[in-house]
Amino acid sequence: MKTKVVKMLENNLNEEALEEAAEVINKGGLVAFPTETVYGLGANALDPEAVKKIFEAKGRPQDNPLIVHIADYDLHAYAKEVPDIVNKLTERFWPGPLTIILEKKSIIPDETSAGLSSIGLRMPKNEIALALIKKSGLPIAAPSANLSGKPSPTEVQRCIEDLDGRVDFIIGGSESEIGVESTVLDCTSYPPCILRPGGITLEMLREIDEKIYIDPAIMEKVTGDFKPKAPGMKYRHYAPKAPVKIIKGDFKKTIEKINEMVQNYMDRNLKVGIMATDETMDFYPNGEVISLGSRENLSSVAHNLFEVLRALDDKKVDIILSEAFEEEGIGIAIMNRLNKAASFDIIKI
Repeated sequence: MKTKVVKMLENNLNEEALEEAAEVINKGGLVAFPTETVYGLGANALDPEAVKKIFEAKGRPQDNPLIVHIADYDLHAYAKEVPDIVNKLTERFWPGPLTIILEKKSIIPDETSAGLSSIGLRMPKNEIALALIKKSGLPIAAPSANLSGKPSPTEVQRCIEDLDGRVDFIIGGSESEIGVESTVLDCTSYPPCILRPGGITLEMLREIDEKIYIDPAIMEKVTGDFKPKAPGMKYRHYAPKAPVKIIKGDFKKTIEKINEMVQNYMDRNLKVGIMATDETMDFYPNGEVISLGSRENLSSVAHNLFEVLRALDDKKVDIILSEAFEEEGIGIAIMNRLNKAASFDIIKI
């Protein structure tokens, strides 16, 4: 398959290219496109055969449900019931990085929902994504535009690396603003439950309803027979080629432990990558050190997380050591992704 790549900016849309990409969607093909969270790989959410192509292109497990991207606020076309709280949530947070899970109507095929009776719906806050959805006239099912298990792409070059020759069309836009996937909120029962943390934090959601809570399984390793209700709940995700270890403790002890581990790995002729922060990177004299951003601005850490994991792969490190982050605000999303990348290999000191 030959993949067509067209790059554009949100404030300068290439209407001709968008029309062509929309036609690909209508004909059952695959299009990678930018969103504010990460790049997505889209197909007609209502076409079972088109949806199957997403799983094939990514090498994605068939029981991992997809999120349906839409460009209007009327959810009744896809959901059996839309509770009042959902209208409050969409009014506040859409378009944006919030996916809402509702009981689906039969118009959504089982291939899209991975056999579940529910479906996740989201309106992305990206002009290219919204234009593609509107021009296609269809809801677009779209997981992240990468090979399954790898760090999600936040810039178009990473999509090309993973999907060139596997998809019909790749639209390149700017770097993803947020850098981690959307928050997934289960609204099939009350109170709503966060199944995947993201750019819309628990604190923000509780401004709508203080009873909203986080599924405790989010920060734990699940068993093999677990049936995921949202993407990213079950499988090893966001992982570079090199194994990742997380070192969790106070500031000084974390630095000491990482430096000790780096020396031990270097003694074994292993190349070590270190995921540090602006505040700590100068304390690591050895290894391939990359800052994720400042601890004073965890949004910058989230923005850089996946690209730093991929950059360390580019440097062909043998192992990656990462500092941990406070599990509050967007830090919960950061640690959720890091835990998955490390397969919960956490060293507590």
